[in-house]
Amino acid sequence: MIRSATLDDIPEIRTMIRELAAYERAEEQARATGEQLGAALFGEHPAAFALIAEDDATGGVVGYALWFPRFSTWTGTRGMHLEDLYVRRHARGAGHGKALLAALAATCRRNGYDRFEWWVLAWNTPAVDFYTSLGAELLDEWKVCRLSGDPLRELAAQAPPVRTPAADTRERHARGPR
Repeated sequence: MIRSATLDDIPEIRTMIRELAAYERAEEQARATGEQLGAALFGEHPAAFALIAEDDATGGVVGYALWFPRFSTWTGTRGMHLEDLYVRRHARGAGHGKALLAALAATCRRNGYDRFEWWVLAWNTPAVDFYTSLGAELLDEWKVCRLSGDPLRELAAQAPPVRTPAADTRERHARGPR
């Protein structure tokens, strides 16, 4: 069964995030706290959304998908970015991953999203094979770019002031009529 995540799922989602990070050989990078995940998924302005896969026989949580909306300037429409898709090792091959992806594809259609995109590590052959079997197109010509840590701080320190419409309006009112 696939269902929307609830606040009660946060500990299980956090555990699966760490399991996924360990599989991807980056466990030390999975630092999100339960509080952060709760705010991101269930706060006043959610940053992301999650689905849970449960085993039909036991009701146990066997996987999750975490996604957020994105926007394409080329199509002028929103799309979906899948941040995480994870099915626990013992439950792989039973259709949970495909069910999660199908539920997300249905969400795309329901919301009028033209694109459903995600990243996959090049060395993760089982995932690459699974995605291509579903008709996913691998975009080899694109490279993922990331700024974090010191490079992010250093570039941010070079930022010019950015004026906002609200600041412009306040300044005009402060000057008064001409």
